[in-house]
Amino acid sequence: MAKPIMAKATAVWLIDNTTISFKQIADFVGMHELEIQGIADGDVAPGVKGFDPVANNQLTDEEIATAEKNPLHKLKLKYNAAAQGEEKRRGPRYTPLSKRQDRPNSILWLVKFHPELTDGQIAKLVGTTKPTIQSIRNREHWNIANMQPIDPVALGLCKQSELDAAVQKAAAKKAADGEAMSDDERRKLLSTEQSLTMETEPKIPTAIEGLETFSLKDDEEEKKDEDFSDADSFFNLPGGSDDDEQP
Repeated sequence: MAKPIMAKATAVWLIDNTTISFKQIADFVGMHELEIQGIADGDVAPGVKGFDPVANNQLTDEEIATAEKNPLHKLKLKYNAAAQGEEKRRGPRYTPLSKRQDRPNSILWLVKFHPELTDGQIAKLVGTTKPTIQSIRNREHWNIANMQPIDPVALGLCKQSELDAAVQKAAAKKAADGEAMSDDERRKLLSTEQSLTMETEPKIPTAIEGLETFSLKDDEEEKKDEDFSDADSFFNLPGGSDDDEQP
């Protein structure tokens, strides 16, 4: 259902100039009934000037009169042909001016750690253009030498849930295409919660590869069979002749 412009100011005007119930006003302007109660008590929107919905072609006097007589009647926004087709257009995500300088760093992070994401997905996540993404992918960006990869979630450019959703979508597409993925790529395609709960696979250091079956069991059994009844055998002292003894 379409909502009136300047909803809070419209609610103020309806409270001050009509006897319409709080529930009816809340449904019309898209606010909670308790918020309307707060406006009437002066706790919410203090100092807000009322916005006349009749003078601004959003309601008719007949509609207001009907609502005042019938508490169950729902106010209907007046049809305005001139306002049709003026809904908010979809476009790149808006990025605050204070964070725009960090946007290339976030693109570099996404390109480096999630190369499976398409240019369109990256553009939607951080609010940029495809030529900018391509220049960073190809390392042709004018400032590429000074850029550092920074997580866009940490910069506040997108939400973690949005990034996870994009990664999951990329994973589904990769699986549908039948492309083989390495363990590292498969881990990257998981959401943050899933990757954090995965157990780390034990890896054998390269310095001892090939010694997995090495055992000390035989040496220990040989030592158990040795006779250590005297001190010489225990300390394994080398045998000597009588000539070596000092007088």
